[in-house]
Amino acid sequence: MSFNRRTFFAKTGTVAAGATAALAAPAIAQSAPELKWRMTSSFPKALDTIYGAAETFAKYVSDATDGKFQIQVFAANEIVPGLEAANAVGDGTVEMCHTASYYYWGKDPAFAFATAVPFGLNARQQNAWMYFGGGIDLVNEFLAGHNLVAYPCGNTGAQMGGWFRKELKSVSDLQGLKMRIGGFGGKVISKIGVVPQQIAGGEIYQALEKGTIDAAEWVGPYDDEKLGFYKVAPYYYYPGWWEGGAMLHVMTNSAKWAELPANYQNVVKIAAQAANTSMLAKYDAVNPGALKKLAAAGAKLAPFPQDVMEACFKAANETYAEISATNAPFKKLHDAMMAFRGDAYLWAQFSEYQFDAFMMGQQRKKAL
Repeated sequence: MSFNRRTFFAKTGTVAAGATAALAAPAIAQSAPELKWRMTSSFPKALDTIYGAAETFAKYVSDATDGKFQIQVFAANEIVPGLEAANAVGDGTVEMCHTASYYYWGKDPAFAFATAVPFGLNARQQNAWMYFGGGIDLVNEFLAGHNLVAYPCGNTGAQMGGWFRKELKSVSDLQGLKMRIGGFGGKVISKIGVVPQQIAGGEIYQALEKGTIDAAEWVGPYDDEKLGFYKVAPYYYYPGWWEGGAMLHVMTNSAKWAELPANYQNVVKIAAQAANTSMLAKYDAVNPGALKKLAAAGAKLAPFPQDVMEACFKAANETYAEISATNAPFKKLHDAMMAFRGDAYLWAQFSEYQFDAFMMGQQRKKAL
């Protein structure tokens, strides 16, 4: 058989090119696979800012991957109840959730630190602790025991202290008061005589109207206005000392997270951080107008009396000490956050506080 040099190289060149493509294709496919995940939210669609943060996150992920990584968001109760979101992710029912970790403090009080704890950090400080103070690593070290990986994805900012049917003049007015307040804050405030009540958001108005409860906390002006609490509990107190900067998280099942290509993991982290910024900015934009509407509708705004704040601060510290004595993960997170808090407020005295205090003074003089 004769040998044709030109024909040989033409054929082998084609084979070589095909072999190279065959080798390269799996590597490319592995780095950018087409995925369709589900994310269950702890919130109803009516809370457009909180629920919306999950939709914002999912859009960013899709955009960054040219639509190859799709995350479909489901409202609370569409797949699982809102307060079961993280549990569903941990057991593998769904891949992801958007939730507040302190909803699960009953399983372990250490869950609270990722969202907010009484007299903890404000929103800006919470971000600083998470991104540059080791908070994300500490939280994920704890969450690993629950098959979860989490990244910050939203913040309400400092919340309001809630709606009360009667005026508060001193800490004695809290004795026996029935208040809808969830989570760790309820445990702390019970030390000074309040009787915490667990009531779903849709049932709060009727409970206040009927006198089943005496007070209720929710979020802040923008969300509170929609529920009409001012009609049945006109006294609107501040601040919500149990939620100085309530942070939300995107939580992923640990096994599913490990399966994600590194570039997709990075996309999740970056998209979550972008949504984190977006949610807080929106609340800061919409709360002022809502507060004006509430005041015009008859809401009576007032700060908590000083003795109430002092008593609650003391109760919080006592609670931290009690739990830390028997719960090592809680103590580790508590000690780290509170050490960061001390430095954060040292700096704030020279920066934000002084600037804000001056500008608020100008506002009171109607110069703004």
